Amino acid sequence: MNTRPLFELRADLAEPLDFGQTPAGHRRVINIVGGEFGGERLRGRVLPGGADWQIIRPDGVAVLDARYTLATDDGALVQVTSQGLRRGPPEVMARLARGEDVDPAEYYFRTAMRFETGSRALAFLNTILAIAFGRRAARAVHLRVEELL
Repeated sequence: MNTRPLFELRADLAEPLDFGQTPAGHRRVINIVGGEFGGERLRGRVLPGGADWQIIRPDGVAVLDARYTLATDDGALVQVTSQGLRRGPPEVMARLARGEDVDPAEYYFRTAMRFETGSRALAFLNTILAIAFGRRAARAVHLRVEELL
């Protein structure tokens, strides 16, 4: 599989809202309160207002469904849709839940990303898929985002 770097991103997070067990599974919503991103072709801020609507399955896997907006340094807006999975041994996932700094090699955190923008300069984003390699921190998510070629 061929990829090329697109950007690195840090999304700052609010405390999770824990809905408990719902008909869909154990529902959590984590609101995005800001952040930043940067790469060779685009850089800027993660705007507040997005969120990750998660379901924690009975096997402990977190099914991730995040939507948020990027504002580039030149004023373009980019809508991000990011869906994926985070999983690991129960003891590692418990450490993450407590906000501990855990080496991302100890767990799996990947998302598939799509983009939408009206910017002519960034129109290529409307036609690509990307994969993100994630690391969870206590109040942030760090993503290394790679364009799939």
